[in-house]
Amino acid sequence: MNRPQSIERMIDVIKRLPGVGPKMAERLSYYILKMPDSEVNRLIESILKARQVMKSCSVCYNLSEYDPCPVCSDLDRERNVVCVVETPQDLIAVSKVKDYKGLYFVLGGALSPLDAVGPSDIRIDKLIKRLKSDNISEVIIATDTDSKGEMTAVYIAELIKKLGVKVTRLGYGLPVGGDIEYADEVTISMAIAGRKEM
Repeated sequence: MNRPQSIERMIDVIKRLPGVGPKMAERLSYYILKMPDSEVNRLIESILKARQVMKSCSVCYNLSEYDPCPVCSDLDRERNVVCVVETPQDLIAVSKVKDYKGLYFVLGGALSPLDAVGPSDIRIDKLIKRLKSDNISEVIIATDTDSKGEMTAVYIAELIKKLGVKVTRLGYGLPVGGDIEYADEVTISMAIAGRKEM
């Protein structure tokens, strides 16, 4: 017996989420159908509300309810150091480390020639513009340690060095080929402490 069309559509939408395969999408769809109406409404409202209020910070491009975001607005932070990450999730992971008191910049991805993602597809030009206008003395590159992240780090480092700004890369502690957003605080803290100049 075939599934009803409405469930098929629901499964099709859910399986488009990252990391969700067809079986998981099916499980989630049936789980949502069994949820009380009040819980389903809360889920829908929370998604709609987040979509309405979240915006991109005009300084660091992190997702925030405010512009500029609370980090960029915090005058107690070290304003001469910027940590460059790929995604807002990476920023959240690094921000859990109490040792880091600088600012951030979210690239919005990583270079990937095979996926047709070049320098103009992520915010490299906006990063360089910010470095030229602000009094930045060090950039910490905290891209993922996979091939895309490494390629992005090397490319950015070469551009930043031409500006006379010190460039460092997160040091030991992060697994090669791993994603920063899944690293724990201690690992990220060790990586920041052991960063190296590029």
